Amino acid sequence: MERKETKQIKVGNVLIGGNAPVVVQSMCNTDTRDVGATLSQIEKLAAVGCKIARVAVVDKAAAFAIGEISEKSPLPIVADIHFDSRLAVEAASAGASKIRINPGNIGDDSKVRDIVRACRERDIPIRIGVNGGSLEKEILAKYGVTARGMVESAKEHVRILQKFDFDDICISVKASTVSLTVDAYRMLSDELSYPLHLGVTEAGTIRIGRLKSAIGIGSLLLDGIGDTIRVSLTDDPVLEVETAYDILHSIGMSENVPSLVSCPTCGRCMIDLIPIAKEVEERLSKIHKPIKVAVMGCVVNGPGEAKEADVGMAGGKETGILFKKGELIKQVPMSDIVDELMKMIEEI
Repeated sequence: MERKETKQIKVGNVLIGGNAPVVVQSMCNTDTRDVGATLSQIEKLAAVGCKIARVAVVDKAAAFAIGEISEKSPLPIVADIHFDSRLAVEAASAGASKIRINPGNIGDDSKVRDIVRACRERDIPIRIGVNGGSLEKEILAKYGVTARGMVESAKEHVRILQKFDFDDICISVKASTVSLTVDAYRMLSDELSYPLHLGVTEAGTIRIGRLKSAIGIGSLLLDGIGDTIRVSLTDDPVLEVETAYDILHSIGMSENVPSLVSCPTCGRCMIDLIPIAKEVEERLSKIHKPIKVAVMGCVVNGPGEAKEADVGMAGGKETGILFKKGELIKQVPMSDIVDELMKMIEEI
């Protein structure tokens, strides 16, 4: 799909925007001052494909800890700052690869200027993180909590950074409401060309949070909007990263990853397809090929309905069939069908 081309920035060794792939991020929920626990979580995030990790900077001790964390981390570190501009300066000095500030609570222009100076000296980009729940009083008075209000907040802060001759910028305009989030990003994308960090903030627990994130982030990505994403869940950050990749995969934006299609079953199905589909899904997680695999419940409609799949299986009471591009290859006992399917996949 065609993506909107945006200005490219660099976070550590990770490129964002321009022609770079969409970058998956997450945020640690550890106490940043606990360096060991934070690094342990970052390593877990890296293991599942996370490219950038954000940490909360709540005080000087947390800002100081970024030095050791950045030195030992396998991922670039983003320092998340609220209220105190001095913490942003200290985090930049300590070794953060990016600074995230909220224009609604960071203070007047002079405080922003100090952050800009610290970031410019070290080639560190700044993310303007607008949140629908913490807009400036002036914005709220004029626009309320609306997409236009969020976009105007972002644009005003861009103007401030530009006033200090700083243009190494990324922007987010997140809300906890999916429709408001999508409207704000679409509006912002039409008006500015900076890279956009997507997310539905405070999306919730794993069940609803995944749904809200998939709808919001997925809709924008399908519009060609978005350069980085973070799925916000009240759960283990590792699940955020896994969900982000599921979203990318489901809309065809992941590379060298198998795609599984499986039927919901009906009265024609004579087998318990659910555990078979789950087993195939699990075994496919170890395969790195851009192929489509079908797991169908019956031989009546299976091959035809899944003819776009590279390979597939359709179950029967005692025997099932294997097919390629809708064409029958062979019949096999149901007890062997998953193993035989995996052999076909390995041969591709």
